[in-house]
Amino acid sequence: MYSLGAYGSMIADRLRVDAYTEALRKTVRKGSIVAEIGTGPGIFAVLACQLGAERVFAIEPAEIIQVAREVAAANGCSGKIEFFEDFSHRVTLPVRADVILSDLRGILPLFERHIPAIVDARHRFIAPGGKMIPRRDTLWAAIVEAPKPYGEIVDPWDQNPFCQNLRPARQLAVNGAQKVRVSPGQLLTGPKLWATLEYDSIENPDVQGDLEWTVDRAGTGHGIVLWFDADLAEGVSISNAPGAPETVYGSFFFPWAEPVPLEQGQTVYVSLSAKLMESDYLWRWTTRIGPVSWSNTSPVHFDQSQFAGAVLSATQLRRIAADYVPRLSDEGILRRRTFELMDGTLSLEGIAYRLAAEFPQRFSTWREALSYAGVVSQEYGR
Repeated sequence: MYSLGAYGSMIADRLRVDAYTEALRKTVRKGSIVAEIGTGPGIFAVLACQLGAERVFAIEPAEIIQVAREVAAANGCSGKIEFFEDFSHRVTLPVRADVILSDLRGILPLFERHIPAIVDARHRFIAPGGKMIPRRDTLWAAIVEAPKPYGEIVDPWDQNPFCQNLRPARQLAVNGAQKVRVSPGQLLTGPKLWATLEYDSIENPDVQGDLEWTVDRAGTGHGIVLWFDADLAEGVSISNAPGAPETVYGSFFFPWAEPVPLEQGQTVYVSLSAKLMESDYLWRWTTRIGPVSWSNTSPVHFDQSQFAGAVLSATQLRRIAADYVPRLSDEGILRRRTFELMDGTLSLEGIAYRLAAEFPQRFSTWREALSYAGVVSQEYGR
């Protein structure tokens, strides 16, 4: 969940706010019903009212929704906005919406459960002929020369002050993607289309695609940079492409295992995939770089993924093996008992007294148990 300061940064991003404002202006009509997924502090929900919406459904699972309620009241919109404090897939709207608005993306629209939320909303929330904001995202990729962000990844392990061999840690570090800002002059190839996400038809949250480039100019390739062009409404778009005006999004950088000197005319092949695993994406990028035509060098091959960059001990790996037979830990037993007591008959105070009595080694007072039960209630209660 975002902090209040993070929401402030999003509101301060005038390019983002102005683009979504213009998209709403072009889409909302007098009497429209609007649903916003992830309303945050509620500024777009209020704007929809100001643009003539008859009714707005503002959906937000985080505590920022209380700020949104107060913002709505301060702007005289409380009577038109109905708030739902939950994830959208657990919400049932009283009527279908003419417009569905969302900005659930991170650096890319492939972020957490954004796509499943959009698919669910399209099936359950939208009225016939309704419109979605955004309408589509187009994802582009290029080979980039990015010594500074690459150095931030590998230098702590390559140039450590103890002159130790930290190669095992470096091998993990280069399997992580990160936010960067690069200029068009750092691209060694032109952009290639990786995927187009059409929100009026998308069903599968997973994306896979193969890319092929011919190097435009000689340089050192450090990896792949990925960005989006978002089509919000007719004639309204926003992008985090290299060279586009700076926004909160940045671009996504997938480093190579090693920097590679590239010559003009050299061919680079990349297979890039993003697979949704529970609540976030697992990325894999496989690279093959053909040799320079006039040399005897061998092709370069990298097979990288965020899974290969995960810091897992042998013990942790054993615990996720298919043949492992798990047993609850002491903490697991406590959590299970808390769930059992959350059966709709006891108050949190009553649950806390029971937990304190049954787990004296864990709670010295019932108030400690109350704090614990409150955390569990916030996450799993309804």
